[in-house]
Amino acid sequence: MSYAKVLCVGLVGVTGHLVEVEADLAAGLPAVVISGLPDTALHEARDRVRAAVVNSGQRWPNRRITLNLLPATLPKFGSAFDLAIAAALLGGSGELPLLPLDGVVVLGELGLDGTVRPVRGVLPMVAAAAQAGVERVIVPLGNAAEAAVIPGVRVRAVDHLHRLVSFVRDGTPLIEPPAATPTPALGGPDLADVAGQQVGRRALEVAAAGGHHIALLGPPGAGKTMLAERLPSILPELDDDAALEVTALHSVAGLLPPGGRLLRRPPFQAPHHTATVPSLVGGGSGLARPGAVSLAHRGVLFLDEAPEFSKGALEALRQPLEHGRIQLSRSGGGTVYPAQTQLVLAANPCPCAKPSGDAHCECSPLVRRRYLGRISGPLLDRIDVQVQLMPVRAADLMAADSDAEPSATVAARVAAARQAAATRWACLGRRLNAEVGGPHLRRPPWRLPAWVTAELRGRLDSGSLSARGFDRVIRMAWTITDLDGRDRPDLDDVREAIQLRTGETA
Repeated sequence: MSYAKVLCVGLVGVTGHLVEVEADLAAGLPAVVISGLPDTALHEARDRVRAAVVNSGQRWPNRRITLNLLPATLPKFGSAFDLAIAAALLGGSGELPLLPLDGVVVLGELGLDGTVRPVRGVLPMVAAAAQAGVERVIVPLGNAAEAAVIPGVRVRAVDHLHRLVSFVRDGTPLIEPPAATPTPALGGPDLADVAGQQVGRRALEVAAAGGHHIALLGPPGAGKTMLAERLPSILPELDDDAALEVTALHSVAGLLPPGGRLLRRPPFQAPHHTATVPSLVGGGSGLARPGAVSLAHRGVLFLDEAPEFSKGALEALRQPLEHGRIQLSRSGGGTVYPAQTQLVLAANPCPCAKPSGDAHCECSPLVRRRYLGRISGPLLDRIDVQVQLMPVRAADLMAADSDAEPSATVAARVAAARQAAATRWACLGRRLNAEVGGPHLRRPPWRLPAWVTAELRGRLDSGSLSARGFDRVIRMAWTITDLDGRDRPDLDDVREAIQLRTGETA
């Protein structure tokens, strides 16, 4: 037999596609030709596979070898095809009867000594195989626990090419995936650690309940970073679908923790202010990899010292904040990553950031305006909650017995508010108030009475509030209503939402 075929999976972004790895051995000068839009790593597979086959004690066929990866129109990236190529090549040469691999997806990178090394993106690959009807998958031992997360698929692992050969030739059992480790207890920062800042705590609770973006402005030491770092602690755990999305993104990025379990806690990304545009939105040679905004999908993206970020990096966030996804086009192809994240901005009032306030500030009014002006108006207009934090008082800081609510108490209210919103918007296919389109809020049956929105409409007509801001205030009013356990926003809810939007005090 001079022809063989083995199944594999190729990734484009986080979307997997079933790939058929064909091997044809013909008479002629010994050579290896790979077709099917392979990238550089896949072109180099010919040398890796040859060394791995020889060092595993198998005979390398001295014939003209053509390797084709179907569909030929789909770009192929990475080294996950190595093991499937080796199996197809040995099957085509007559060394292996490939009947045991019929309908089995084979994934893995080969070392020169024949060891099978783990690869990135195994979870979305196995998920794509399951969606295509494949019931059996062979993966590297280092990816076995991760692959076993996908239900309905029988996962087996290999640590060496010789083990795969023994399985196909002699029926030697492959390695069972290790048992999934139990999910560790959630720890981390707690809201009870924050001294004072009742306005900031209320703003954080509203942002968490409705999925709203938030900007925290104030002097150093006011608690901006502390509040932002505690936002994940009051967010509900991810459900199965969201956890699978988040885990798949971290798998593609190679950032999954060991243990083979779904990521249930909302992710938290806090890039340094020197971060580049590709590191924030995604990039890299060939096919772009996910950036911080996608790794924070279903979680929190925190930009501390936001005015210190480059203008290009901040402006690049406008599109994903609006649409919940980021579309990247590179020379190696285009891909779309999800980016439904809560953005948290923190900023000092001026470059010198004197904690004593205006009495000791060395910055002129022009310098102050220019500093905060680095956060552009269009970006700031997409931030629902914008609060000014005052310096912490000594009485709050030195209180021996703080009566501040812990994260668990606030999280319970947030979960109840989110459930109320999900029930209300189920007919629209939405789960959070921040996801509901403005036209739905301005039409019956969700349109609020004129006397409730009178002040809001006046601000819109005067130009102090944009149309986008109008809709975002209405969304926050619904969130405040959900937190209070009521059915419909009233005048006080709209006024509080305006204060949270504009940073004004009552």
